Amino acid sequence: MLRKIGLLIFRWVLNAFGLWLAVHLLGTGLNHVEATAGLWGFLFAGLVFSVANSVLKPLLIILSLPAILITLGLFTLIVNGFLVYISLAVTPGLSMSFFNSILSGIILSLLNYIVSATLDSR
Repeated sequence: MLRKIGLLIFRWVLNAFGLWLAVHLLGTGLNHVEATAGLWGFLFAGLVFSVANSVLKPLLIILSLPAILITLGLFTLIVNGFLVYISLAVTPGLSMSFFNSILSGIILSLLNYIVSATLDSR
């Protein structure tokens, strides 16, 4: 039980770091909005993204299954980008254009994949 809670907290912090990295690498993509959230803002965004990834992503995958099948899985990038976009829109002080959210979703997916592969190999 403690291991699962530790893993949840680790993924939460990892998602917060991934969002911070994506915002600083890609910028907001909006000319008039700057990222004004500090550490707590990114931790909140990481929490929102983790919850959205756990709750909303399976539902969105099922609803968009025809588009995913037609595009041979590439539509999942749009689903990940939508989750990042929603997570940043809910967080005060952070926002990003939808295209940059898709790129951020790719960064977060790669980061989560690397961590999952290293944790599963142990």
